[in-house]
Formats: sequence, structure tokens, C-alpha cells
Amino acid sequence: MLPLLRLSLATALALTIAACASAPPPPPDYPAPGARRLDAKTQLETGRRY
Repeated sequence: MLPLLRLSLATALALTIAACASAPPPPPDYPAPGARRLDAKTQLETGRRY
């Protein structure tokens, strides 16, 4: 009888601690990096202008 009582108390304690645990914080919301500007040499080589 005593081992069953000890097991049930340990289970109740574990469930209580698990219920009180806080949720992890949400991941930070970083803005997406902007498009990189091309340097003059690359613009001349590719023919693209920005």
C-alpha cells in the first residue's frame, strides 16, 4: 500500500509541476533582409541598373 501511495504522490507532484511550467517564448520576429544593391562593376557586367 505504501509504494502505491508514494507512486501516486510522485505522479501528482510531477503533473502539478508540468502544469505550472510556462510556455516557451515565441521566436523573435525579424524583418526579412532587403535586396542588396549591386556595385558599379556588377551593374556594368550584368547590364542591370538599380
